[in-house]
Amino acid sequence: MNRVALAVVAVLVIVAAPFVGPSMDPDSAHFVLTQLRVPRVLVAACVGAVLGIVGAAFQALFENPLATPSTTGTTAGAALGALFAILFLPALGGFTVMVGAFIGALAVSLPVAAWAARGDARIEDVLLGGVALTLAAGAVSAGLQVTADAQEAFRAVRWSLGSVGQVGYRGVAVLGPIALAVVAVVLAEGRGLSVLIGGEERAASQGVDVRSMRTRILVAGSLGVAAAVAWCGPIAFVGLVVPHMVRKAVGPGRDDLFWLSAVSGAGFLVLADTVARVGWPGKELPVGVVTAAVGAPMLIALVLRPRSR
Repeated sequence: MNRVALAVVAVLVIVAAPFVGPSMDPDSAHFVLTQLRVPRVLVAACVGAVLGIVGAAFQALFENPLATPSTTGTTAGAALGALFAILFLPALGGFTVMVGAFIGALAVSLPVAAWAARGDARIEDVLLGGVALTLAAGAVSAGLQVTADAQEAFRAVRWSLGSVGQVGYRGVAVLGPIALAVVAVVLAEGRGLSVLIGGEERAASQGVDVRSMRTRILVAGSLGVAAAVAWCGPIAFVGLVVPHMVRKAVGPGRDDLFWLSAVSGAGFLVLADTVARVGWPGKELPVGVVTAAVGAPMLIALVLRPRSR
């Protein structure tokens, strides 16, 4: 499959998704389509684009196909910050949740990046550090949920599974510009990231300021992930599955990996949400459950794959 075909498939999925589902009563069809399904698809597309392109950027930045916002701790840090705001600062509104998620994402991402920048650091050790921080953030999040009352704890658990169904056009208005900004930053750094895939020394020899680029990518990626988590909860594995899928489809080392990851990420999450919405008649699964069901086996496959000597 070439890059044009992959992009066309993703766009077709996004366009068709609002029309997939149970038949609608003629009197309510317009409301259901325009006020429920369309904003839901747009939110899923924005979040999927962010997670897809940030996953591809992190994999280039850390020079490892297992490096994603989930495995480097960014998602868990954002979830912890957002959860703290949800449980303890509910009166301050959704903007506080986004700020908390951004602070949490940076609090975890920056130590991992600083560790990766050390000359004697192995990428495998950096990723293990990211996993350790993810587990630590998850443990603190679980502790926060225990301290909450039953109603708040249930709300937190539902949020932690990830969902794009209740965000609406207000979420589109916030997530759309952020998604465009994140995509623009990553695409602007596309050449440097592509060179970095060949190693930090090679990138430096070609005039790439690796430290400055790493900071810009981490800040932009943390902002995008934080916004996605604040509005929709943590949605794991999109940043792992989508870049891997794109590389399989069009080949490794392509300069168009990043924009294709954004488009494919949008289509992938819209498809996953459509499955979550209609796959179990009478029930609706959180979209994070669907992405985890796809992503977890792929993560295992990547870990266990034979490595060239």
